[in-house]
Amino acid sequence: MTGRDWARMERLMGTLERMRLDEYVEHISNRRRLVLDNLLYGVFRGLGFTLGFSVLGALLAVLLRSLVVDNIPLIGGFLAEVIHAIEARM
Repeated sequence: MTGRDWARMERLMGTLERMRLDEYVEHISNRRRLVLDNLLYGVFRGLGFTLGFSVLGALLAVLLRSLVVDNIPLIGGFLAEVIHAIEARM
């Protein structure tokens, strides 16, 4: 190998170290840890979706209720029926 080849090899080694490729390969090869990490990721993602949907649904219900209270013509009656149907199922 020439000096130029060694320099390229050193640059490549530095790049691989910055990418932390060895840690990634170790993580992928440990199946138990990989399954546990993905399971926890899925659980927390599901909780996030559930909490987000609940908050947005509550805000929408409050907004619809305020529209019905204001009694906007044409849609006030329709929204009242929708809210009563939602409350009946809860």
